[in-house]
Amino acid sequence: MAAAAASYSKKMKRIKLIKGDITKLAVDVIVNAANSSLLGGGGVDGAIHRAGGKAILDDCIKIRNRQGGCKTGEAVITTAGKLPAKHVIHTVGPVWDSSKKEKMKTLLANCYRNSLQLAVDNHLATIAFPNISTGIYGYPKELAAETAVHEVLDFLDKNQSIDFMTFVCFDVENYHLYARILGN
Repeated sequence: MAAAAASYSKKMKRIKLIKGDITKLAVDVIVNAANSSLLGGGGVDGAIHRAGGKAILDDCIKIRNRQGGCKTGEAVITTAGKLPAKHVIHTVGPVWDSSKKEKMKTLLANCYRNSLQLAVDNHLATIAFPNISTGIYGYPKELAAETAVHEVLDFLDKNQSIDFMTFVCFDVENYHLYARILGN
C-alpha cells in the first residue's frame, strides 16, 4: 500500500492544474482540441490557430494533403508558429453521443494517450492539455475530466519521459472539476 501511495505522490508532482490561456504557455508542446479538417475552428482550436499564425495552418494543410485530416482519437504534430510553445499536437475529440458512452470514453481516452505518446516520440518533456470535447462537442465536463485524469495518471505511471503535464482550464467550472478529481 505504501508503494502505491508513493507512486501516486510521485505522479502528482508531475501534474499541474491552472486556469488560464493555453496559448500563453512556454512548454515543449500544447495540445489543440482540433476538428478533423485541421483547418482551425472555434474555441481553443481557433485561439491556437490565431495566436500561432499561418505556420500552424501551413503544417496542417501538409498533413491533410498527406493523410486527409485527423480521425477522432488520433493526434498529429505541427510547429507552434508564434506561440511560446515549441510544438502543437492536434487531437480530435469525439462529439458526444449519450447512446454510445463507452465508445465516447474510448475515443476521448485515445486523444490523451495518443497525444502523450506523440510527445514522447518527439522527445517533448513538457505538455499542456486543454479540456478536450467539452465545448461545442458537448462531452459532459465531469466525465471528460475523469477520463483525462485517469489516462494521464496511467500514462505517467508507465512512462518517465514526460517531466510535467499541465491541465489548462479556460473556465472555472472545469478548473474546479479537475481540482476535485486531482485532490487539490
